Amino acid sequence: MVPPENAPQPSRPEPQVGSATRQDEPPLPASASAPMRRKAPWRPIARARLAAARRLGVKLWSEHGPQALAALLATACGVLQMRPQFAPLLAALQHLLQRGPGSVTHLADLAALPRVLVGIGLVLMAFGLLLGARVAWVIGLLLGLLSAGLALWIARQPNAIFASAALLIAVLLVYSRHFNRSSLAASSLFALLGIGSLLIYGVLGSLWFGAGYAPPIQNLPTAFYYTIETMSTVGYGDIVPRTVEARMFTVSMIVLGITVFATTLSVVIGPLVGGSIKRALEGRMQKKQRRNHYVILGVSSLAYTMWKELHARNVPVTVIIGSGQHSPYPEDADVIMGDATRNEVLQEAGVPQAKAVLTLRDDDAENAFAVLAVKELAPGVKTIAGVNDARHVAKIRRVQPDLLFAPQVLGSDLLVRTLFGEPIDNDTVSKLLFAQN
Repeated sequence: MVPPENAPQPSRPEPQVGSATRQDEPPLPASASAPMRRKAPWRPIARARLAAARRLGVKLWSEHGPQALAALLATACGVLQMRPQFAPLLAALQHLLQRGPGSVTHLADLAALPRVLVGIGLVLMAFGLLLGARVAWVIGLLLGLLSAGLALWIARQPNAIFASAALLIAVLLVYSRHFNRSSLAASSLFALLGIGSLLIYGVLGSLWFGAGYAPPIQNLPTAFYYTIETMSTVGYGDIVPRTVEARMFTVSMIVLGITVFATTLSVVIGPLVGGSIKRALEGRMQKKQRRNHYVILGVSSLAYTMWKELHARNVPVTVIIGSGQHSPYPEDADVIMGDATRNEVLQEAGVPQAKAVLTLRDDDAENAFAVLAVKELAPGVKTIAGVNDARHVAKIRRVQPDLLFAPQVLGSDLLVRTLFGEPIDNDTVSKLLFAQN
């Protein structure tokens, strides 16, 4: 049967794009496909984090690294010095307690006592070194030298104790500038170490030479009593040295006692008293040297910010605040309490010798009166008046300050100029900043 002419012809399947055609296309060269490759996003992030970690590590090392390293070496050297000596020293002390003071002369193990004391001193000084204390640096250096010397003298060759002590000495000498703090904690540790060592020396020595005293020293309580009595140079006379050895030992205890107590007082109490005297003298010197400085009146946030900026530039500043007002300024600031409109207060603040006086109080009327008072006392000193309310600009201008500072006028005009895209140059800012016409 013949189909009609207008009958629709059966559709032939179209070739699928991307199957045979893509297979027939040649591959792209490597140079053409290279731009399509994207770098791994984690690489720049990893580099940034590594750089930040490196900067943080350098900062931490510069601030606390030498102190921590010196403290670690002091602790290691002290532990190495004490560890092999504890057992014989404890056995010697136990033998002493069991058999009485007569056995002291037969206990050669007490030779371990100096090494134990040096080790204890190094461990105690580790805390001061961690704080960067100068006194801990000095004592740690001396104990390190002593520890190295004892190690060479006993072992006759370098060992672990000598190596740790040598490293400690090297670190202390190389990073000496990092140990410049006057630490009360380190001074207290020094005092504790000195007094404890002297007590042990006095008690054991009193038992060692006990037969040379009248009455003889034969027990620990009596030895401790005599040590305290001699160190304090009281001398009741109830126990008297009879032999030459006992007398020389007593002389050594008196000299060491005076030295340790005097050093302890100077190290511990000296910084406290010296700091108070220094602050008092600095206050007097500051009052005498109020010249070519700036005077700020008020406790407002603007006054405090101005003081902070001038102080950061190492510019001498004197502040006058009203009586009874809370002072936001630190203790080391040169602050005068009083009425800023009185000539006595202005004279005390050195206004006639000042470069400029800034009246930055919260009350515009007080600022105007202060400007008048300064101009009456010192007409040649520049006055800068702050204005808290923009409506008072014209009134405060009548007292004729050299500069008139109006933050509200400055802020509002700069905001309007920014909104309308108007240019802002130095002359515009200067006119707005000081409310000039």
